[in-house]
Amino acid sequence: MSEYFLRQEDLPRFLQSLMAAVPVVGPVAKKNHFVFQKLSSPEELRLDYDVSLLPPKKAIFPQTQRLLDFSPNGPKSCIAPREQVLFGVHFYDIKAIDMLDHLFSENVADQNYLANRHATTIVGSSIQKISDRAFWGSVGKNTQPKGHDAFLTKISGGFHFKALTEKGEKLTSHGQFSKASDAQSKEAKQVNEEILGKCPQRLQHSAEQIAQKVRASFKNEKLWDELAEKCFSCGSCNIACSTCYCFDVQDKWNLDQKSGHRTRTWDACLTEDFAKVSLGAGGATENFREKRSHRFRHRVMRKTAYLNDKLGGPACVGCGRCSEGCVPDIADPVKIINKIMES
Repeated sequence: MSEYFLRQEDLPRFLQSLMAAVPVVGPVAKKNHFVFQKLSSPEELRLDYDVSLLPPKKAIFPQTQRLLDFSPNGPKSCIAPREQVLFGVHFYDIKAIDMLDHLFSENVADQNYLANRHATTIVGSSIQKISDRAFWGSVGKNTQPKGHDAFLTKISGGFHFKALTEKGEKLTSHGQFSKASDAQSKEAKQVNEEILGKCPQRLQHSAEQIAQKVRASFKNEKLWDELAEKCFSCGSCNIACSTCYCFDVQDKWNLDQKSGHRTRTWDACLTEDFAKVSLGAGGATENFREKRSHRFRHRVMRKTAYLNDKLGGPACVGCGRCSEGCVPDIADPVKIINKIMES
């Protein structure tokens, strides 16, 4: 691990050199929001963003992904990862990607995800502006989680750059970096520690206490009916989530009816047909989570309790995207958890 300093005025040249070598995906302004997309110029990069509309996981786990082509000659894999740099990722999204790495690697490894992941170099960045819905400061997430290759922190006169892996170290060849002084390293550490106390929203209980109470509330139908009363079952909270990883797989046939391709698309457990399954011949179906409140409960359980043992903590990083995207404004995890804890 090495620590460097990059002057503010040298950042554009660093990015320009990096972009000439490999595609760089970073946060850019789009109308009233920020989105992660491939940079066309260094000036597009907005490291002062609060939160992106969709999480940067989409650069590794696309919303729609072609998995394979098929024909009478047999299937052909479409795995074709391209090297890329995912630049300017906040620490909570780094933690989310690390969770996905674990989930897609266990048991039968998902080679489509892992191929993209291994081809991606992740550069984190310090938070300069905080979203109104954020509560990442109280969900037990470290400012420097594992899973990234380098971390960029805004400090006096420029940026502190910490290279954490060999891939991160190689990035320094594209810029005019100097060795960071002890004072610069100390300032960077202080910046990333102090930001944790500036979140506008906070959870008042530990992850263990929340998981225990949420599990105990499972059969409280009245509570879940109240929480889900205004839910549209649209799934926007799922799509905006940085740790949701469910997907739907479809085979699409060409006009010759002999060949086609298989794709997967992000899916959402809040939608009405997510848990609908076929019962066989005759077109009969069964929906084992037909009630809206049961789908709402399932999502909360997944984020606060079900995956805790597998991930070592809740499957929520406190980004606040779900509440930002909720039309009836009922998806705020802080409000939901507080109500459950008070019940």
